[in-house]
Parts: sequence; C-alpha cells; structure tokens
Amino acid sequence: MESKRIPVSFRVTPQFKRALELAAQREQRSQTNLVEKLLFDFCRKSGIAVDAVPAPTDVKKRVKA
Repeated sequence: MESKRIPVSFRVTPQFKRALELAAQREQRSQTNLVEKLLFDFCRKSGIAVDAVPAPTDVKKRVKA
C-alpha cells in the first residue's frame, strides 16, 4: 500500500526545470513521477535500502529544551 503523499519544495535552475519538463514529456510521465522513478532507480542501483528509511510520520520531532 502506498503511503500518503507529502509536498516537497526546493529551488532549481531554469535549465534544470526545462530539462525536467522535456524529459517528463518525452517519457509521458508527470514531473513528480519522473523524479520519483529516477531517485528510486538510483537508490536501487546504489544499494540504498529505501524501505529501511522511516516514513516522515514515523520520525519523532526534536524538541529544543
């Protein structure tokens, strides 16, 4: 079962944004789906166990004393 999606925001160069648009269009994917696919493919090839990473809702918030 897929977990709830959460928003992520980061700044990129105009060149990166255009490359993302073109690549997603060529692959007939959304930009989000393309980034997810590329990242998960990278993790799999690099031996990064994504399933071992706790979901954001599982991470306890740090409280400053």
